Amino acid sequence: MILLLGGTAETASLATMLAEAGYGILVSTATDTALDTGSHPRIERRTGPLDERGLVELISRHGIRAVVDATHPYAKAARTNAEKAAKVSRIPYFTYVRPRAIPPGEDVLTARDHAEAATLAFSLGRPVFLTTGSRNISPYAAAAWQTGVTLVARVLNTRESLQACRTAGIPEENIILGRGPFSLEQNTKIIEKFGIGVVVTKDSGTPGGVDAKLEAARREGCVLVVVSRPEAPDKDAFSDRETLLDALRVRVAPDTIST
Repeated sequence: MILLLGGTAETASLATMLAEAGYGILVSTATDTALDTGSHPRIERRTGPLDERGLVELISRHGIRAVVDATHPYAKAARTNAEKAAKVSRIPYFTYVRPRAIPPGEDVLTARDHAEAATLAFSLGRPVFLTTGSRNISPYAAAAWQTGVTLVARVLNTRESLQACRTAGIPEENIILGRGPFSLEQNTKIIEKFGIGVVVTKDSGTPGGVDAKLEAARREGCVLVVVSRPEAPDKDAFSDRETLLDALRVRVAPDTIST
């Protein structure tokens, strides 16, 4: 059986591809949010967060023979735990990283982390539209308070996200709740409503709606600040699914003849 760490839009297609290749698949997601994981009979699902120790126990309990990590490109801690757990368990670790959406040479400002992104964004003196979620909202809220520049944050429509915004001191009228990806029209409407001049995003790829944010910022004359992705492992990291499958086949034989 293969452990597929999912939670993104690619989960179903990856799980289905692997199952059709003859592998039993256990899809693991950190939350129980509704997610298409494919309908193949060789696909199972479990939910709930796991640290390194929890992953090692899961691998042992289910006789996992390889880990395919398809978590979010910015889920650095989750990917680190998965890679360590596979190493401890002495099984292969493969990571799927969705392709970048922002082309090389694009006229954007790049930041190493959220602290640097906040400094860059608020140094321009124009209202900032934050689209990176609530988890790292603190440096942006602090920069907004220090500079007096308006901060508009779009976060998931959950109690935890809303509370994070309120705790950070963001006015209710500047909190936008929703689940992406968002269209060009939706992004443009927010930019126009709040007179946004700076958009902060992560390059989470086309499935994350980055293309629409980039185009909306370009059309409305906004500066785009991009938080850099964490470095992916040099070895066994793939952005093409078929290449990943080929590499998996070399090291782990299918459970059954594919159908």
